[in-house]
Amino acid sequence: MSKQTNSSAILESISDAIVDVTEKVSQSVVRVGAGRWRGGTGTVWSKDGHIVTSNHVIGDMREVEVVVGRDPYSDIALLKIDSNNLTPVDVGNSDNLKVGQFVLAVSNPFGRQPSATSGIVTNPAYNVRGWWGASMDKVVVSDARLNPGYSGGPLVDARGRLIGINAAYANNRGISVPVNTVKSVIDKLMHDGKIKRAYMGITADSINLPDSLSEQASIGQDGGLIVYGVDQDSAAKKAGLAIGDVIVKLDGKPVESLMDLRGLLDDKAIGRHVNVSVLRGEKLTQLTITPTEAEE
Repeated sequence: MSKQTNSSAILESISDAIVDVTEKVSQSVVRVGAGRWRGGTGTVWSKDGHIVTSNHVIGDMREVEVVVGRDPYSDIALLKIDSNNLTPVDVGNSDNLKVGQFVLAVSNPFGRQPSATSGIVTNPAYNVRGWWGASMDKVVVSDARLNPGYSGGPLVDARGRLIGINAAYANNRGISVPVNTVKSVIDKLMHDGKIKRAYMGITADSINLPDSLSEQASIGQDGGLIVYGVDQDSAAKKAGLAIGDVIVKLDGKPVESLMDLRGLLDDKAIGRHVNVSVLRGEKLTQLTITPTEAEE
C-alpha cells in the first residue's frame, strides 16, 4: 500500500468515526423554543423526559409547567416533557479534560436535521463572565464554533460522552458548562426545583493588595474583595461590614474574586455563622456573619 493510499485510509477512518459519533449524539438532541425565540437546543438527560438546556435559551418561557427548575448562575435549566422513550446522552467526566482533546458540538435548533462542529479543548477550566451577566467558574473553552442555536446542546468527547453543555461563543471560542457542574445543578433542581445559595447583601469587586500590606497583616494572598455597597437589613449590614472593607477570607478560606465568594456561599452557608476576615484600613478584623437564602 502506498503512503498516499495509507494516509487516505486513515483520514477516511477518522471521518467515519466522527460521523458515527455525530449520529449517535444526534439522537439525544432536541429543539427548544420560547415565544419568538428562533430556537435553541436541548440535551436529553433521561429516558422519561428530562431535558437540559441553557437558562438563557428559555428566557421568560411561559410554559412554566415544562420548566422543572433553572439556575442563572450556571446558565442551566431543566425541562420535563411527557415522554418515556427518549434517548439520553451518555454522560462523561469533565474533571480530567486535557488541552488539545477532540470535542464535538451538536445542535438541533430548528427541529429538523441536526448540525455539528468540531474542535479541540483550548482551556479545560476557565473563569468567565457570561454575556447574560453571570460569572461562571471553570467553564470548558474550545475552538468548536457554536453557531446560533447551539446553546443548550451537548459538547462531547471522541466517544460521544457528554463533557459540557454549550452556552456561548465569544472571541472565536466556544464556552461550555462542564458536565460535572451540570450533574450537580440537575440533582439539586430535581430535588428542590431551584439552587439554594447563601446571600450576604454586598456589592464588591476584586482588588490587588500591596505586598507590604499583605505581609504586614499576615494574609498570605495577593488580592481580596473590596466592598462598595452594603444592602440595608442584610446579613452583611447586621455583621458590621462597611463600604471600603476588603474581604480576604471566609472561614479561613481565601477570597480573591467574586467567584471565590460565590463558591463558598453555597446552601450549607445559609443560616450558619460564618467567620469573615476583612482588612479595615491596615488592620485585619474578624467579623461573624449569618447569610440568608438568596432570592431568585
